[in-house]
Amino acid sequence: MAITVTPFFQAREFAELTGVTVRTLHHYDRLGLLKPSRYTEAGYRLYSERDFARLQQIVMLKFIGLSLKQIKELLSKRELDLKTILRLQREIAETRQRHLNTIIQAIERAEQAMALSDKPDWETFKQIVEVINMQNDMEWMKKYYTEEQLAELAERGTPEVLERGQRDWAALIKEVEVAISEGVDPKSEKAQALAARWSSLIEAFTGGNPAIRESLTRLYADQANWPSTFDKPYTDQVGTFLAQAGAACKKE
Repeated sequence: MAITVTPFFQAREFAELTGVTVRTLHHYDRLGLLKPSRYTEAGYRLYSERDFARLQQIVMLKFIGLSLKQIKELLSKRELDLKTILRLQREIAETRQRHLNTIIQAIERAEQAMALSDKPDWETFKQIVEVINMQNDMEWMKKYYTEEQLAELAERGTPEVLERGQRDWAALIKEVEVAISEGVDPKSEKAQALAARWSSLIEAFTGGNPAIRESLTRLYADQANWPSTFDKPYTDQVGTFLAQAGAACKKE
């Protein structure tokens, strides 16, 4: 009877065969994501064909957007299932596509305006920048939310809903700033009405999901780590005024 000998490859050979770097293999090993089949007496990693199959799975799952932690859980058959992950990733991708379509539409409007006049329509270009910035803001904010929360937000967050929400927030912040400049008492009915509208907008964003509200709170509590390109949409004065008005409202 013929004996089948399983070939083994050292890390450098395996990296060349699979198209990844040795550094990546070492990183996956440290994470427990891809352990080599065995080690030489000198301590060098040895990989087999079975390891190649697992690496292919890792690369495929990473390509569709899963984190290394999620991939490890999935391949270990814990907590996550592939059907759910694929659905969540599809919904997130569809949201990105909708934002890209919004950018394309804004660019098309700019092209149409330029076709009618040699002078640039700066208001249209401003809209393009705002849409792009909104997309960039959403990308870094995602680290504060789970995949399930992002999927829920994506389901509600059509471009029309996002645009209306931005208008409502901007209008409310402006009214609060006017109230502060006029010396309105945070304990007054007017201030409490503003605080109630603020709460309603947060409720609309979170969909009444307490976990999403907690993630939103964690995002704003971590302002020290926000990118330098992102400015908080309201001042500390506005935040303090609304907090005082909300507190006064709860006491009644």
